[in-house]
Amino acid sequence: IRMNNKSKILGIICLVKILLSCGSGKKNEVPPNIIIVFADDLGYGDLSSYGHPNIETAQLDKMANEGIRFTSFYAAASVCSPSRAALLTGRYPVRNAPNNFGPESKNGLPVNEITIAQILKNEGYNTMAIGKWHLGHQPEYLPTARGFDSFYGLPYSNDMILPWCPWLTEDDKLFIYEDSNAVKEIGFDQKNLTVNYTYKATEFIIDQQDKSFFLYLAHSMPHLPISTSEEYIGKSKGGLYGDVIETIDWSMGEIFQTLKETGLDDNTIVIFTSDNGPWHNLPNRMLQQGVKETHAGSNGLLRGSKNTSYEGGFRVPAIIRWPNKIPEGIVSRELATTMDLFPTLIELAGAEIPDDRVIDGRNIHNLLKGKNVDSSAPFFYCRGVNLEAVRKGKWKLRHTKNSGFELYDLDIDPSEMYNLKESNQEIVKEMNKEMERFSKETGATLLSIEE
Repeated sequence: IRMNNKSKILGIICLVKILLSCGSGKKNEVPPNIIIVFADDLGYGDLSSYGHPNIETAQLDKMANEGIRFTSFYAAASVCSPSRAALLTGRYPVRNAPNNFGPESKNGLPVNEITIAQILKNEGYNTMAIGKWHLGHQPEYLPTARGFDSFYGLPYSNDMILPWCPWLTEDDKLFIYEDSNAVKEIGFDQKNLTVNYTYKATEFIIDQQDKSFFLYLAHSMPHLPISTSEEYIGKSKGGLYGDVIETIDWSMGEIFQTLKETGLDDNTIVIFTSDNGPWHNLPNRMLQQGVKETHAGSNGLLRGSKNTSYEGGFRVPAIIRWPNKIPEGIVSRELATTMDLFPTLIELAGAEIPDDRVIDGRNIHNLLKGKNVDSSAPFFYCRGVNLEAVRKGKWKLRHTKNSGFELYDLDIDPSEMYNLKESNQEIVKEMNKEMERFSKETGATLLSIEE
């Protein structure tokens, strides 16, 4: 699938770049272009580079071979809106947006929060958001009010429509937005979403010759209800879900080809990851509407899924590529999170990190270069305002009302099968103190459990 007249446009761009370079004896150093591709509900085991036996993701596998692939990379929440808030602000969502926003919501990501798009725009970047937003659909919360020059996509999840969400009304329609305007109702006709998002993304890249750019491409898939264009139906061995993932893989190929054809590849850092784990435990309302559980993704060897505080809810695939800046073929087992992208990318852009608020993410630039980093900082797992778990080093302590304390050694037991609390009481106490400290700092709710 290629865009009309794209080759002509690219030819003109290349000629202009050659003419502009004539007589220049020195290559100007410019801040990197930045592309974040954020899949929706894509599981840890959904890519062939992460072990899926039937879904082929050749483009993403190539991206991993040419960059760094993480095995302990975490979203900051196991559901949609909080995860997006954390990515864009570098802060735990319990601080700013702990719950999902929908068509009935009157609010969104608080307006006093600073997004990475705002910082990069102020630094001279051209910015665009494509795909799913889900951080508020009132005018003051839309992407164009939060640092993005333009927006094309859905204001919230693709399932937020009758009869999928029975609490909605007939007035809650699902529209494609262009900037701050609802321009086209799509309803359940979503088969071309991924393709259309990709066209918009490549068009944006082609237009970026004079300034550095930031592209945030947040795919609506593979969030249910899944669908893809006719060209990809039946192409994979993984059923409809596999077809959807392979369409996203095609999209990545289009992006990389466009970067190379425009001469922007060498100075563009591309990040691919997911907002949370796959959807396994489907609500009865979806089962009653004929949704099959086989449409859900894979958490690989991990326990749990979307909307849980087990690893399958929070640990996600993550691949980062930047030619000649990130060494090829790195597999990092160090803990990193979507929140780390905020300070890292801001530093690479030469901008200043806000100093008037807590930024929970850490700069992982050295980690991207294959260097050792201090990974002793704890990572906290919140569901809404509830603090349910913490990881520090190899240890993870989890406790909920139903489970009590659970202690896992994630180095030898990433599947969280063996509860080691009885033989490691001191570690339980130490890690519980970390949770108490975080609860006190952020206001997160921590259950009081006596055992």
